[in-house]
Amino acid sequence: MKTNYIEIDGRKIGHGNPPYIIAELSANHNGDINRAFDILKMAKECGADAIKIQTYTQDTLTIDCDKDDFKIKGGLWDNRTLYDLYTEAHMPWEWHEPLFKKANELGITIFSSPFDFTAVDLLEELGAPAYKIASFEAIDIPLIEYVAKTGKPMIISTGMADEEEIQEAVDAARNGGCNELVVLHCVSGYPAPAEDYNLATIPDMAQRFDVLTGLSDHTIDNTTAIASVALGACMIEKHVTLDRNGGGPDDSFSLEKPELIQLCRDSKIAWQAMGKVNYERKESEKNNMIFRRSLYVVKDIAKGELFTQVNVRSIRPGYGVKPKYLKEIIGLTSKKDIKAGTPVTEEMIGL
Repeated sequence: MKTNYIEIDGRKIGHGNPPYIIAELSANHNGDINRAFDILKMAKECGADAIKIQTYTQDTLTIDCDKDDFKIKGGLWDNRTLYDLYTEAHMPWEWHEPLFKKANELGITIFSSPFDFTAVDLLEELGAPAYKIASFEAIDIPLIEYVAKTGKPMIISTGMADEEEIQEAVDAARNGGCNELVVLHCVSGYPAPAEDYNLATIPDMAQRFDVLTGLSDHTIDNTTAIASVALGACMIEKHVTLDRNGGGPDDSFSLEKPELIQLCRDSKIAWQAMGKVNYERKESEKNNMIFRRSLYVVKDIAKGELFTQVNVRSIRPGYGVKPKYLKEIIGLTSKKDIKAGTPVTEEMIGL
C-alpha cells in the first residue's frame, strides 16, 4: 500500500485510526441556504468528521434538452429531464463561500465533489482540503487528472465501475500526482439494497488496487456501514438530511439526526472492537478469574487417605489448580488432614 493513512484537515484516516465519517449534504438543502447551514450544524453535533457538498450547475453537467436521452426513466426521478433535476439539486456557487465560512466557524471540515474543471478552480480558491470524485464521474479521467494536480487528498467512489475502470481511475489519480487516495466501494442505487453491496469486495479492493478503502453507503439504515468497518473500511460516507420527508431529491434515502448520531457512535465502537490479534487475558476479565472451575477437596480427607474422584472435584470458584490436573492427583496419598472446601494446591500434587 502506498501509505497506511492519509490526512485531511489534520485528521489521520486509515490504519490505526477510527473511521472517518462524511455527512453528504448533496441536494438536501432543498434550495434554502439556511437549511444547508442547519445540516452543517447537525453534522457537527452528531460527531461527523466532515460535511461534503457537490459543486456543479445544470449547465456544467448537461444541456437543456427534452429528448428521451435526457429523460430519467424509473426510480425516484422518473420522467424528469436531467437539466430540470440538476437545476433543482445543484448547490448555487455563490453559496460555497458562506458554507465554507460556516463550517470553519462550527469546527467541521468541508470539501466537495467537483464535476468539471471550473468547479475545481472554485474550490481551490476556497481552500478545499480534499476532493471527492463521485461514482458517475469515476470514468472522467481528465477530471481525475485535473484534481490530482492540486496535490490534495482524493476520494473516489466506484458505483457502477468495473475492475478495469477502477484501475484506470486509480492510475489517473496516482500518475497525476495524488499521493493520498481512498477508494470507496459503492452501489449507485438510490436507495440501494443491502444485498447488492457484497462487502467482501472491500478487502479485495484494498489488496487488488493497493489503496485505502471505505464505503459510500446508499442503504436506508446503518447496518451495512457499520459492518464495513469490520472489513477494513476507514471511511464512511452517508447522505444526511433534516427531514427524510422533506421532499428534496435525496431526502428519502438520507439519514436524519438520530441515525447520524448512531452511525458516528457505532462505527467507532465497531472499530474499537476490531482492535488487533490478541490472546492475552483482558483487564475486564481479570476479576472474573475466580469464577472459573478449579480442583477442590469436597469431602474431608484424613492424613494418609487417597485422593479420589469422590473427595476431589472440579468446581467453582477458581482458587485451586486447573481441572486438567485431576488425573495427576487421583491416587496420591494426602500428607495431612484436609477439610472439605479446601482448594487443591500445586504443593499437593508436587508441581
